[in-house]
Amino acid sequence: MIPEPLVNLYATCTGHQPEHIDELPASGSNRRYFRLIGHPTLIGVQGESIEENRAFLYMARHFHEKGLPVPRVFAQSDDGLSYLQEDLGDTLLFNAIEKARLTGVFGEEEKKLLRKTIRLLPALQFAGAEGMDFSYCYPRAEFDMRSIFWDLNYFKYCFLKATGLDFQEDRLEDDFRRMADILLRSSSATFMYRDFQSRNVMIRDGEPWFIDFQGGRKGPVYYDVASFLWQAKANYPDSLRRELLNEYIGALRQYQPVDEGYFHAQLRHFVLFRLLQVLGSYGFRGYFEKKPHFIQSVPYAIENLRQLLQKPYAEYPYLSQVLKRLTELKQFTNLQKRRLVVRVTSFAYKKGIPEDPTGNGGGFVFDCRAINNPGKYDRYKPFTGLDEPVVRFLEDDGEITGFLSHAYALVDAAVKRYVERGFTSLSVSFGCTGGQHRSVYAAQHMAEHLHQKFGVQVNLMHREQNIEQTFEPQN
Repeated sequence: MIPEPLVNLYATCTGHQPEHIDELPASGSNRRYFRLIGHPTLIGVQGESIEENRAFLYMARHFHEKGLPVPRVFAQSDDGLSYLQEDLGDTLLFNAIEKARLTGVFGEEEKKLLRKTIRLLPALQFAGAEGMDFSYCYPRAEFDMRSIFWDLNYFKYCFLKATGLDFQEDRLEDDFRRMADILLRSSSATFMYRDFQSRNVMIRDGEPWFIDFQGGRKGPVYYDVASFLWQAKANYPDSLRRELLNEYIGALRQYQPVDEGYFHAQLRHFVLFRLLQVLGSYGFRGYFEKKPHFIQSVPYAIENLRQLLQKPYAEYPYLSQVLKRLTELKQFTNLQKRRLVVRVTSFAYKKGIPEDPTGNGGGFVFDCRAINNPGKYDRYKPFTGLDEPVVRFLEDDGEITGFLSHAYALVDAAVKRYVERGFTSLSVSFGCTGGQHRSVYAAQHMAEHLHQKFGVQVNLMHREQNIEQTFEPQN
C-alpha cells in the first residue's frame, strides 16, 4: 500500500500527482522507499522514527551545502515521518562490483569505483564535520563509552548467546572494557559515518554518492575505514584492501598528518570492534527478524574474523579465546566449506541422461540435437567438439553460438543465486546423438565460461569420450 502522505507531499512539492509509484526493495532498517515517477521523478521515504528522519534530513542538507555527493532533499512532511529526496538511480556500488565480489577477482573498472569512493571518505569526515551540529545525531551525538558498550552487548546478546557457546560473562566484560579504552584514545571532532559500506554508496554517471548516513555521529576516522574494507560480503582480497587503504591515507593527508605505524595499529582494533558490531546486527536482523540477506552474510563475517584472529589480540586474551572457539563451531566450519561445485557433462542420449552423483538431483539438461550436426559428414567423424575442424564448423554455422548464449543466461542466473545462498552443487548437462561433437563443444565452452565469470570450481566430464577436467576455484 502506497503511503498517502508521500503522494500528498509530491503533489504539494511539484503541483501535480505522480504518474506512477513503485516500491523499492527494503533495506536493513524499517524505512520504506518508493520511486514516485513523474516530472521530476523523486524518491519518497516513509520512516517510523521522527528522530532518525530528523538526523538524516539535517545531515543531508548540511552535506549538500558543503558540496558533498549526497541526495538533495526537496520536501518533508509536517509530522517528520515522510520526505522526498533526489533519485540517484538504481546502481549500488555493491551491485556494480558484483562479479568481482563473487569471484574474488577485481578488475580495473571495479577498482576504479572503489578508489574513487574511499578517496572521498576524508572529505565527508572532515569537511562534513565543519559547522555540523552534532546534537542532531541519533541515537548518540558522539562515539563514546555508552555507544561502544551498546554495540558490544549487541554482539553478546544477539549473536554470541544465540550460538549456544558457553562463556564467562565477567571475563568477557573485562576485555570489553579494555577494548573501549583503546578505541576511545582515538577520539576526534570528525564525522563518523558508522555504516560506510558498498551497500550505502550509489553510483551515478560513474561517480559515488553517499546514502543512509543517518546513524552518523562525531567519532574517529578508523571506524569508517574498517566498515568499508572489511564489509562481510564485499570479499575484498588482502592485496586490494592494502591498495585501498593506501588510497585513503593519501587522501587523509590533505586534512592531517598521518603516522602510518600508529594508524595501522589502531585500525586493527576498530576492525575487530566493527566485526563484532556487524555480527550482532546479523544476529538480530537474521536470527530474530528472519531477514535472509543478513543470515547469508554471517559466513563471510566469520571468515573475516577467522583471518583477523590469525594474529592474536594480546590486549583481549579472553575475548580472543571466545572468538576463536566461535569460529570453530560446527555450524560455521561447515559454512566455511560450503563452496559451489558445478558439474558439467556431455553425453549421448542413446546412453541415457547422466545421474547426479551428489544425490541432489535437478540441474539443467540441454538438448543439442536441433543444432546442425557435423557428425553426418564423414570428414568430421574422427574428431570431437574439442578439435579445431569441428569447432570451426560449428562456429561458422552459427547455430551453436545462439544456443549457448541462451544457456549461459539461464545457468549464470542459477550460479549467482547458488553462490549467494551457499549451495554446494549444480549440474549442467549437454546431450546430442553420439556425445561426440555438439554436446562436447557446448559442455567445454560452458565449463570455461562459468570458471572465468564466477571463479567457481567446475568438474567437466565428456562421458562418451572418457575425458575429465577440473577447473579449480579462483578464491
